[in-house]
Amino acid sequence: MKKNSRWASLYMALVLLLLYLPILVVVLFSFNANPGRTANFQFEGFSLQWYEDLFDPAAGYGAALTSSLVLAFWSVLLSAVIGTLGAIGLTRRRARKGLLARAGASALSAGEHLAMLPIMIPEIILAIALMALFSAIRLPFGMVTLVLSHVAFCVPYIYITVKGRLATLDPALEEAARDLGASPAKVLWTVTLPLAVPAIVSGCLLAFAMSMDDFVISFFVNGPQTTTLPLKVYSSVKVGVPPHVNALCSVMLAAAFLLVALGQLVSSGSLRRRRRAPVSG
Repeated sequence: MKKNSRWASLYMALVLLLLYLPILVVVLFSFNANPGRTANFQFEGFSLQWYEDLFDPAAGYGAALTSSLVLAFWSVLLSAVIGTLGAIGLTRRRARKGLLARAGASALSAGEHLAMLPIMIPEIILAIALMALFSAIRLPFGMVTLVLSHVAFCVPYIYITVKGRLATLDPALEEAARDLGASPAKVLWTVTLPLAVPAIVSGCLLAFAMSMDDFVISFFVNGPQTTTLPLKVYSSVKVGVPPHVNALCSVMLAAAFLLVALGQLVSSGSLRRRRRAPVSG
C-alpha cells in the first residue's frame, strides 16, 4: 500500500513539474538582463528593465493590452446580455406545457444547436466566414468587427453556464413570486437573475479569458488601426521570443493568481459567515 502511495506521489510530482516548469522558466527569464532572444539561456544578472520598458509606447505592448481589455470588456458585456436572456427565454419556453409548447420543442432544440455552432465548428472556418460577411456588407475592419466577432463565440459560453444553472432551479420560486403579485419583469429582476448570478459571473470569466486569448479570429477581422495583445505577441515572436514577452507573461500570470486568491478569500469569508450565522426558528 505504501509503495503504491509513493508511486502516486511521484506521478503527481512529475505532472506538476511538467505543468509548472515552463511557467517558472518564463518568470525567471523575465528578470534576466540578457537582451537576447530564443534559446538564450545565459543568465547575465537580475534586472527589472523589461518590466520598466513593457508599457513604453515604443514597445507597443501597453497599447495592445489596452485594446484587448477594451475588446474583452465590450464583448463580455454584450455576450452576457444576449446569453443570459437567451438562456432564460429558452428555459421558460421549455417549462411551459401544452400543444403549442410541444409543437415548438423541435424549433427550440434547433435554436440551441445553432447557438452552440460558434464553439463547435473549427475556429479558422468561423474566422473566414466572419471576414467574408463583413466584407460583403462593407463594414470596415477594426474594433467594431472585432467586438462582433468575439460576441459570436463568447455568447455560447455564457449561455451554457446560465442555462445549466437555471435548469437546476425550482420553478416554484418564480411561481410563488407571481402568486404574490410580482410582474414578470419583477420576477426576472428580483428572483431569476439573483439566483443566476454565480453562473453569469462564471460564464463571463470564461468568455473574458477566451476573448483575451483569441488569435485566429482576431487575425482575420482585425483592422490596421487596432492590434490586440495576441496579435502583438505573435508578431514579436516571429524571429524569437523577446524578453518583453516574458515580462508580459509574468505580469498576466501574477494578475490571474491574484484574482484566484481574491476569489478564494471571498468564498472562504462567505462560508465562514454562513457557519457563524444563527439558525432561526
